[in-house]
Amino acid sequence: MNQTANPLKQFFRQPAIYLSLPSAGNFWPKDTIQMPDNKELPVLPMTAIDEITYRTPDALFNGTAVVNVIQSCVPAIRDAWSAPGTDINAILVAIRIASYGHNMEIESTCPSCSNEGEYGIDLRTVLENLTSLNYDVPLQQGDLAFTFRPMTYREQNQTNQSQFEQQRTIQSITQSELPDEEKIIKLNEAIQQITALTIGALKWSIASIRAPGMLVTDHEHIAEFLANCDRGLFVKIRDHITTLRSNSEFKPLNMKCTNCEHEYAQPLTLDQTSFFEAAS
Repeated sequence: MNQTANPLKQFFRQPAIYLSLPSAGNFWPKDTIQMPDNKELPVLPMTAIDEITYRTPDALFNGTAVVNVIQSCVPAIRDAWSAPGTDINAILVAIRIASYGHNMEIESTCPSCSNEGEYGIDLRTVLENLTSLNYDVPLQQGDLAFTFRPMTYREQNQTNQSQFEQQRTIQSITQSELPDEEKIIKLNEAIQQITALTIGALKWSIASIRAPGMLVTDHEHIAEFLANCDRGLFVKIRDHITTLRSNSEFKPLNMKCTNCEHEYAQPLTLDQTSFFEAAS
């Protein structure tokens, strides 16, 4: 049955801003994003349904809320689970700007006089400072050459969930009334799990390892290598990956206390439970 086009369609939400991704569209699997020729993605304001979705605790924890809101507000993104981690913060900041404007109030406590106050920040500046380093430059260590890639949002979210569960497990063990010997055994097991999770997170960030006569791209083989290489090499790989990720993270804000005029750096974190709440 033919349906008449909605005459109100012309009044549906329209793009409020256009976003250039830090990744420039690189590392997105085929058919997961429809990149315009000018590399600028139109970003729509959130709907009322998006706001409700983003405030559902279970959906936030498992990542579904973030994915649904991204795909609603940035229609060019067809599969937000596959989004490189370098782009997630930029996408969410752009959605907030499109929905509520570029000004945001944050609370900050002066480390000098302990004065608590609210300060306005310009999210456009925050967005401009989100960049991505060149993942194509290999790390050469002796006969081994490592190439890297950003973790996808799915990999990031699964890792964060697992780490959260392990931290809860450790907390429950320490607060339990188990005998000390049994506590130590269970804590050691939990710590080993956290180490395995760390290696798992690193393995997803390594695209390949080239050695004489071979190129290894299997993530399980890479994970086994990370678990068995010497500590010095492991630390170099871990630090290199940390440096690559740091550019896609929020930079500290330069603050000046309204009470004593002390200048200090304020970390900016994206608290997903309140990031879209303050302006609504």
